[in-house]
Amino acid sequence: MARVSTYLNFVRETEAAFNFYKTVFNTEFEGEIMRYSGMPPQKDCAPTPEADKNLIMHVQLPILGGHILMGSDAPESMPFRVTFGNNSYIMLEPDTKEETRKIFGLLGEGGLVEQELQEMFWGGLYGTLTDKFGVKWMFNCQ
Repeated sequence: MARVSTYLNFVRETEAAFNFYKTVFNTEFEGEIMRYSGMPPQKDCAPTPEADKNLIMHVQLPILGGHILMGSDAPESMPFRVTFGNNSYIMLEPDTKEETRKIFGLLGEGGLVEQELQEMFWGGLYGTLTDKFGVKWMFNCQ
């Protein structure tokens, strides 16, 4: 079945971030958490350093409406470098204003609220924030 997911990369915080999101959305990981220790040796690549073996190579977590949040660590030993910016948000559209306020409050703990939840001219309850892991979230509840 086709689907669209959001993929997040962290330097060394994927496990902490996804355990946090698991509590926010009151859900369980989908499938097995894959770690770098399970990755077979790659041709023309140095072996995974011992300090990176327990880091997450891939994790999946259902959040709202069938949407899957995926993620992995991108440790310094890998060629990929994580740079957080303002170019993307995860848009959440909960079913109720009560659920919107609850998730907004939980994700905002330790983060930065950019725009408080408020009723907007289009009739939605809207707000934005950056959570404590640097991930940007946008909310709109009609």
